[in-house]
Amino acid sequence: MFVKPLTSFDRTLETAADKSITHRAIMFNSFARGSATVTNALLGGDCRSTIACMTALGAKIEVNGSMVKVTGTPIFRNAALDAGNSGTTTRLLTGLLAGMNVTASIDGDDSLKTRPMRRVTEPLAMMGANVSTTDGKAPLYIKPSKLRGIDYRLPVASAQVKSALLLAGLHADGETRLTEPILSRNHTELMLKAMGADIELNGRETVIRQSELRPVDVDVPGDISSAAFLLGAATVVNGGRVTVKRVGLNPTRTGIIEVLKSMGADIEITKADGIEPCGDVTLVQTPLKPFDITEEIVPSLIDEIPLLAAVACYAEGTSTISGAAELKVKESDRIQTTVDALKALGADIEGTDDGMIIHGKGGLKGGGRVDAHGDHRIAMSAAVAALGSKEGAEIDGAETAAISYPGFWEIIC
Repeated sequence: MFVKPLTSFDRTLETAADKSITHRAIMFNSFARGSATVTNALLGGDCRSTIACMTALGAKIEVNGSMVKVTGTPIFRNAALDAGNSGTTTRLLTGLLAGMNVTASIDGDDSLKTRPMRRVTEPLAMMGANVSTTDGKAPLYIKPSKLRGIDYRLPVASAQVKSALLLAGLHADGETRLTEPILSRNHTELMLKAMGADIELNGRETVIRQSELRPVDVDVPGDISSAAFLLGAATVVNGGRVTVKRVGLNPTRTGIIEVLKSMGADIEITKADGIEPCGDVTLVQTPLKPFDITEEIVPSLIDEIPLLAAVACYAEGTSTISGAAELKVKESDRIQTTVDALKALGADIEGTDDGMIIHGKGGLKGGGRVDAHGDHRIAMSAAVAALGSKEGAEIDGAETAAISYPGFWEIIC
């Protein structure tokens, strides 16, 4: 797909629904006793993988547009599961199934089979789980076992690992106490609490005890990670302005807004409450300053780093990103693929072991060809970079955007 440069970007719109919350609303209601409705669900490829897995395990799931009705069952059946490209589905299900007296396997596509799984299976083994990997990766094999709670310090902040252990803790004897070095996104904790789990949240420490969940209706807010691309477009296109309606504003996810503010972007927020805080975000373009992203803020914007690297090319000065080695084990090595994509558009950028250094020149020439390497966030970040450039860009693998943002191209172009 060729992305043409834009001369203006002035929009008021909603963004794609939150993928992380959609995954959890469908998965958690699938093992609650009763029925619940998930409205404004994101039904891209990853969340459809979650639906397929939960259906295979015995939940009854009906999809009507963006509404999903889930009738759960606290007793799963044995199953061979295909998680597609979804690391979230794989890691969360591994924790959930570890204590549910089932025999199951979880496989996926070629990309999923490259991603590390021992970070989940090793602490689960400490709980007594019988989970094996294939050389530390998928396919994973889960057999019945009796779990016990543990006191565990996560070596790195990871919402997926934390969530897997919390779900295992729902079925473990005693209490499971988890401590993170830095607080990662807490969608799992908030939803489990709303569903009646015996869970305590205390900053970087979470304690969970054996619990049975009750179903809860969830109205999914817009995804801040998807809204980031709209905010980015308004930031790099001359005279840009955008209002994104009803977007999720969970404090563990709003690092993107803090960094854009530090760059000088004019941002106004109107908040609303719910299981997850949300509201309207308006950004008006201003001249940009460089940023320094360090380890402390990385968990709150890990998915937005490729986009922020693109935006940094439109600032005057050097921006740095460090403490983000986790990017190497996403859908692609996002340090290398981000560097390659932006270099193709004329950026002065270099990768490091745990981040990037971007020498912003106030804009990009464009005109190059970008390989998205099967990674939806690389495709969309390259698109934003191209929108503000002089010559645009050809993006190979543009269709991958549908994994997290169906309709992205119709909106952005």
